[in-house]
Amino acid sequence: MNIVCLDLEGVLVPEIWIAFAEKTGIAEFKRTTRDEPDYDKLMRYRLDLLERHALGLAEIQEVIAGIDPLEGAKDFLDNLREKVQTVIISDTFAEFAKPLMRKLGWPTIFCNSLEVSAEGKITGYRMRCEKSKLTTVKALQSCGFETIAAGDSFNDLGMIRASKAGFLFRAPESIRAANPDLPAFETYAGFFDGICKAL
Repeated sequence: MNIVCLDLEGVLVPEIWIAFAEKTGIAEFKRTTRDEPDYDKLMRYRLDLLERHALGLAEIQEVIAGIDPLEGAKDFLDNLREKVQTVIISDTFAEFAKPLMRKLGWPTIFCNSLEVSAEGKITGYRMRCEKSKLTTVKALQSCGFETIAAGDSFNDLGMIRASKAGFLFRAPESIRAANPDLPAFETYAGFFDGICKAL
């Protein structure tokens, strides 16, 4: 039995931290997993920025409330879910994801969680498990699923490489160039066809 494992940001919705950078005018928040392979290093960098600028969860959630799925993403996801079981595996956080899942029609998402003080300050984060995307794909495989995985960033490569088929979607040139053997798609139509052929 097949199951498709999709990244969230950059694949189905815009990058949350980039939207936050644009809203706050703080360009340093634009750094994402497309730029930094070490997720812990990236999150410590973000937490330090939030602390320095006295920003908290409420400010980020206000930005997220205004984010819509990428054009065509919901139709793509709806059509894909008619064909095959699909799960979103993301390194985002439950405190960020809920309004986005509502706009996508409540697909299943596995993500992480934030540590937040009573005053709304983000003090830390908890990963669901170590190497969460790769670990989740391997767990699904141990349950008898054959996985097909797709994403756009460094932190997606583990689950993509461990799957029977893997794809890049709208990945930056640096990641495409470093992984020339991975099929790369720029449109949902081509992406959908690529996944269907792998089933």
